[in-house]
Amino acid sequence: MTAQHTQQERDVDTHSAQAQDLAANHGHVPVLRDRVTELLAPAIEAIEHPVIVDATLGAGGHTEHFLSSFPHCFVIGVDRDARSLAEATERLERFGARFCPIHARFDDLGAEIDNSTAPAAIRAQQHGIAGALADLGVSSMQLDQIDRGFAYKVDAPLDMRMDNTQRLTAADVLNTYTHGDLARILKTYGDERFAGKIASAIVREREKEPFDSSARLVELLYDVIPAATRRTGGHPAKRTFQALRVEVNAELEALSNLIPVLAGRLAPRGRMVFMSYQSLEDKIVKQALAELTTSTTPPGLPMDLPGTAPSFRLLTRGAEKASQEEIEVNPRAASVRVRAAEKVSEERL
Repeated sequence: MTAQHTQQERDVDTHSAQAQDLAANHGHVPVLRDRVTELLAPAIEAIEHPVIVDATLGAGGHTEHFLSSFPHCFVIGVDRDARSLAEATERLERFGARFCPIHARFDDLGAEIDNSTAPAAIRAQQHGIAGALADLGVSSMQLDQIDRGFAYKVDAPLDMRMDNTQRLTAADVLNTYTHGDLARILKTYGDERFAGKIASAIVREREKEPFDSSARLVELLYDVIPAATRRTGGHPAKRTFQALRVEVNAELEALSNLIPVLAGRLAPRGRMVFMSYQSLEDKIVKQALAELTTSTTPPGLPMDLPGTAPSFRLLTRGAEKASQEEIEVNPRAASVRVRAAEKVSEERL
């Protein structure tokens, strides 16, 4: 057998495995599924009555893998998107009471767990949680649902709500926010260089007719952003759409609230994993984990004073990135940053 034939067979096997994975996960491959499982495994295997919280259930790919990999664990899956939650619950039906779906914004999960009588929730109430995963940002499923308005490459209503029961939409932001507020969210949440110019154009155009479709906004962005920048800076709508989505869904506020909720509910030796796809998310996670893993003893003392030792230790050195092999299988992994920590204190916070 020649080396060329051997490589061709490897490529066939790889593509076949990818196709099987895509089929099993309803067309959506969970990002870094095996690495996330590896990070959580020691806690799941060491803690009695283990419960995992999947704070961003999405299509349910990570949760399905957890339930299959750890037959003795239960999973609480949280999602603010009712459609995603319903589809994932149907997918995970075969696991019975081992899976508990919760419809909520993820920073509300503590109260939702306390108010639930599901077996997984009762375990979490009594013993704490063994592991937690937050796979942040918009899900592949939501991007594929054209009517949600998350994607800028197709014309759609300017909605962008992860929970369609909330009132604020992207159209509301564009049509009602002041010039200053528009420029602020574009700059802060989208790192948009031309935030002021874009805000001015939005205010000018909405006086003619309110914004209601993504195509009109994309056309405006092509007109405002200089051609030289468009040639080298990726799609001109990417940063604006990200900023609008973050604002509509209060994503950074929810993340800031979530981390202490998970930290407080973890059992001793429990672990939590965060997957960020943009710098603002990663900065919040990095800062919160730094605080949890740093002693509050005054500098210069030879040992930690009582009550000042860190309650967590980091499991990742900096932010882990996906390998090139992972990115080839799942392009969404290209921007992911993974941080994880383990609870070392003997008390729940």
